[in-house]
Amino acid sequence: MTARPQVAVPVSPGVTPRKRTGALWLHLALLPLALIFLAPLWIMAVFSTHPETAIFSPNPPLWFGGAFMENFRGLQADTNFLRTLFNSTMIASLYTVFSMLLTSMGGYAFAKFDFPGKNWLFGLILATLTIPTFVTIIPQFILVARDLKLSNTYWAVILPTLANTIGIFYMRQAFQTVPSDLLNAARIDGASEGRIFWQIALPIVRPALAALAILLFLASWNDYLWPLIVLTQKDSYTMPVALGTLVGLTRVSWGGIMVGTAIATIPFLVLFLSLQRHFVAGIAGGAVKD
Repeated sequence: MTARPQVAVPVSPGVTPRKRTGALWLHLALLPLALIFLAPLWIMAVFSTHPETAIFSPNPPLWFGGAFMENFRGLQADTNFLRTLFNSTMIASLYTVFSMLLTSMGGYAFAKFDFPGKNWLFGLILATLTIPTFVTIIPQFILVARDLKLSNTYWAVILPTLANTIGIFYMRQAFQTVPSDLLNAARIDGASEGRIFWQIALPIVRPALAALAILLFLASWNDYLWPLIVLTQKDSYTMPVALGTLVGLTRVSWGGIMVGTAIATIPFLVLFLSLQRHFVAGIAGGAVKD
C-alpha cells in the first residue's frame, strides 16, 4: 500500500506578544493626541449648558449645567433655529443624493468608457480645482440670482457645485477597481448599460459611495459663504448663516452659539458613526486600481 504524501499546511503566525505590546504602546501614545482633538467638542457641549456669565468666569465650568433650554430658547428667538435646522438638513441631503448620482455617472464614464477627448476633458475638469472660489462667485451669483431667479431657494445653494470635481475624480478611481471582464460578461449576457451601472458597478463600489456621501454632506452642512450671499430672507437661512447673525457689533450670544454648534454636530456624528466602516474601506480602496 502506497503511503499518501503529506502536504505541509502553512500556519498563520497570528498576533505575537511583541506585536500586541507594540500596539498597546501605540494606543497609549496616541491617547493624549485624541484627547486634545476631543477637548474643543467637550468644552462646546459643556458651555452650551451654562449661562454666559459662567462661560466667561475666571474658573470656567468643565461639567454640564442646567441652562441648556434657556440658551436654546434664546437661540430660537434670535434665529428661528428649528427652521434653519430644517433648511440645512434638506439642502445637505438633496445635495448629497444628486451630487453622488452625477459624480458616480461621470466617474464611471471616465473609468470604463473610451471616447474622443476623454483624457483632455478629464484634465480640464481637474484644472477647475485651480480656480479660486472668489473668482467665480460674482458671475455665479449673477447667473443664479438674476438670470435664473433662484434666490432664497434650496436650489440656489445646491445647483452651483452639484457636479463636484473631487467627487468625479474620486469615483473614477473607485470604478477603476471594478474588473472590466465582469462588465463585459454582463454585456455579453444582454444587460443594458444602465443595468450594468446600477446593479453591478455601483454595488461593488459601495464603500466609496459611503465615503463620498460623508464628504459631500459635510461640505454642504458647513458651507457658509455661498448661502450667505444667495439667501437673504431669514426663513431661508441655513444653520451656519443663522449662527453667524448671533455675532453683532455690540453683542455676541455665546450661549446660543454654543447650543447651535453642539446641535449642528449631531447629524454629522450620526452619519459618520453609521457609515464609518464603509468610510474607512472606501478611503483605503481609492488607492487601488486594476
